[in-house]
Amino acid sequence: MKKIEAIIRPIRLETVKSALAESGVTGITASDVRGCGRQGGQSPGLFRGEEYVIHLPPKIKLEMVVRDEDVDDVVSVLLEQAYTGEEGDGKIFVLPMTDAVRVRTGENGDTVL
Repeated sequence: MKKIEAIIRPIRLETVKSALAESGVTGITASDVRGCGRQGGQSPGLFRGEEYVIHLPPKIKLEMVVRDEDVDDVVSVLLEQAYTGEEGDGKIFVLPMTDAVRVRTGENGDTVL
């Protein structure tokens, strides 16, 4: 099992979520987060004629645990659907997952996915 964490733009959430569901991902956790990467997070905006700078732009953090054999497919879906071609599209992290346990039944391993 692997845990995949993806930081994406909020405007891409519904598209990414739908594509992941179609590819067989059954569970996703989404969190509202703020952050920046190489671009520094400073993007100018205009509100009611006044310019302002966003220092830590809003992002969505998606977390999911998938079987080892599904990792490449899930990463491909994330890359394709989260892409806008502009700085700040996000990052994908793949982490090892040693076990998972379903609270209700006590089952563990791949069967809980």
